[in-house]
Amino acid sequence: MRVYLVNPSDVAFGIGVITPRWLFVLAAATPAKFGDPIIHDETLERFDPSVIQKGDVVGIGVHTGNALRGYEIGKMARERGAWVIYGGIHATLFPDEVRELGQAHGVVDGDGDGAWGEALQDCANGTPQPLYKGGRIAAKQFIKARWDLLSPGRYMWASVQTLRGCPKHCSFCSVWRTDGQAPRMREADPVIEEIVQLRRMGYRFIALADDNFYPVTLTDIQLAERQNNAERVAELKALRAERFRLMDKLSQLPKDMVFFTQITMEAAEDLEFLAAMKKANIKGALVGVEAVTPEGLKAVFKDFNLAGDNLANRLQAFKQNGVHVLGSFIFGLPTDKPDTFAATAELAEKADITFAQFVMMTPFPGTVDFERWEKNLGDSVQKVDGIPVTRYWLIPAEKRPKMFTPHPLMSSDEIRERTQGVWDRFYRGAAIWKRSNCVKTLKARLAFFFISKLYRQMYANTGISTDSARRESATKWARMLAKPCQKLFSAKPMPDLQVPGQTVSPFNVVNA
Repeated sequence: MRVYLVNPSDVAFGIGVITPRWLFVLAAATPAKFGDPIIHDETLERFDPSVIQKGDVVGIGVHTGNALRGYEIGKMARERGAWVIYGGIHATLFPDEVRELGQAHGVVDGDGDGAWGEALQDCANGTPQPLYKGGRIAAKQFIKARWDLLSPGRYMWASVQTLRGCPKHCSFCSVWRTDGQAPRMREADPVIEEIVQLRRMGYRFIALADDNFYPVTLTDIQLAERQNNAERVAELKALRAERFRLMDKLSQLPKDMVFFTQITMEAAEDLEFLAAMKKANIKGALVGVEAVTPEGLKAVFKDFNLAGDNLANRLQAFKQNGVHVLGSFIFGLPTDKPDTFAATAELAEKADITFAQFVMMTPFPGTVDFERWEKNLGDSVQKVDGIPVTRYWLIPAEKRPKMFTPHPLMSSDEIRERTQGVWDRFYRGAAIWKRSNCVKTLKARLAFFFISKLYRQMYANTGISTDSARRESATKWARMLAKPCQKLFSAKPMPDLQVPGQTVSPFNVVNA
């Protein structure tokens, strides 16, 4: 019995931007008696089902965006006599759909760190169960990834996770519902051990793949203090202390290392935290800006963010403290107007953010927005080839609408075209070169320029355009740019790198 782990994708770029961490975590969760699993990431190249033999096990991880391709792989695997097990956020949300359309023998609901091994054993016995309750495991149960199975030279960035869950409740995000609002934070030492292993292999750029790297705000602590909740104050301060302990450990690693994470904007008011990030070489962060007006922020339950000039100043605070921002903006909110697009582009430029992404409003399953959208449509739901748009992920990409929620002022095509226009404006050559002054050398500025162009091709043209020729051209350009960009990110391996000295964490004492 051979074990395959497959990350589905409709588009292969030859080189991956960031390692799909789940593949290597489940590889580590595979019991030794089944041998090393065979890992296949379709963002690199298409999976060949002819390698599958009867009695093999094929594990497929699906999110909403790649579910349809995942189902294709599952059906092909089952036709060849393999056991088919699905996991991932979409499988957790729609286990019945996965079993019906993906021909799944079993579905892992929640974290797969422990449930995957159980599913494999059942397959070996010929008795896979329809559902495995992985749930939300404690941070101490998180499994370190099998990075020794990572093929060299295939990714620009590696990834390590330090926590799961997010205390916020944004209407467009499902993380707080699927991973929980109580941050499950790993201790610093196993995180550092993974990072050291990756640096030994030649990866110096690492994404800290967290739902929210800033799980405790100063406001959270102040609120607990005002409530005289001593236990809650101690808990929050312990979480905060462990963040600082991790960043201190990161600062002891080779100085050529660069870390990137995802964080809420409230961190900009925490200068002590930003200083620790800078010292730890966390040089970039994806910040969910979403909207630039108070009305837009209220619409997505994110009114803890600022708007207008205050927003620009808050974003600038990151860069002033050494953290470059990848700002994420959403278009198509009901409060958006035709002039919102230009205002957003101007704000992004005024705030001097280093990178930006502009996405169109999509109601993802598991979110408040999705539930509200599905309920409002009721029986009047539009269908494409018999498939309701509330199951848009089952509609082939070439026929799938780009916008799903009707807008009170603009058509879907207008929103799409205006969104593309903002991408064009932000990533025009002169603007990229101007932003490249954030790095010091000519080589680094050229690298910045090419990475910006690659990012635009991979995440704008391939996702927003309705023109198949433009999408194919964008994919071709992305493939051409990906290989030289990967070389720019790679570094000489450091096989003798040692893990910084480990000490007992005060975090253990508080949570004992």
